[in-house]
Amino acid sequence: PLAACGGSDDGAKDSGAKTGASASGAAGEVPAAKLTVLAAASLTDVFKTAGAAYEKKHPGTELAFSFAGSQELAAQVKQGAPADALVTADTKTMDGLKSDTGTPKVIAKNRLVIATGEGNPQKIESLKDLADTKVKVVLAASEVPVGRYSAQVLDAQNIKVKPVSEEPSVRAVLSKVELGEADAGIVYKTDAATATDKVDAIEIPDAQNAIADYPAATLKTSEHSEAAAAFVEWLSGAEAQKILRAAGFQQP
Repeated sequence: PLAACGGSDDGAKDSGAKTGASASGAAGEVPAAKLTVLAAASLTDVFKTAGAAYEKKHPGTELAFSFAGSQELAAQVKQGAPADALVTADTKTMDGLKSDTGTPKVIAKNRLVIATGEGNPQKIESLKDLADTKVKVVLAASEVPVGRYSAQVLDAQNIKVKPVSEEPSVRAVLSKVELGEADAGIVYKTDAATATDKVDAIEIPDAQNAIADYPAATLKTSEHSEAAAAFVEWLSGAEAQKILRAAGFQQP
């Protein structure tokens, strides 16, 4: 495979009240805080589940997620948006923020599929079918991680695709297919799994596919650095990994 909402403070600092268990699950304390987490659009559904699980285990913590394409999240960080942690859908975007983050750790992996309209009316079977000019294909823009991954797999197979549009996130690609505005699009397997009543997922063979890494890191501007670090660490633990796997993500 190819390699591939601002939180309020309300005075709760890391030196304030502490509650819950440690990120590893052992007895310990995590500072109470309201955390804002910037996360890749493909994590929208699974992070809502994971966030609820984390808040239940750490009742002093409130999580606010802001989902968008990784390139948009990076721009927000560079512009000084108030946030505590960041999770992107690729290492390239995270690596470009080394001066703004703590040490990142990959918490999950993903792979690509071809999403088609329900019932696959165009009878798409493989990547080469996307080159058919009769097929309306939508892709993510090249600066979006899934857009880069899509270009990699298509270029590797010498497949030329002229998309009808280039979207700012994987969820925007999926939406176009769901709404019937496109016959097919390349998305992450986990995104297609969130819309099984509206799209079909055509598998891409391992030898032709790309693996997406999801690194997570704290932000140096966080006013709740200890609490943010605890959440990022928790994402690599057994409870979070079980939630991620149930949503179709692969272990790092």
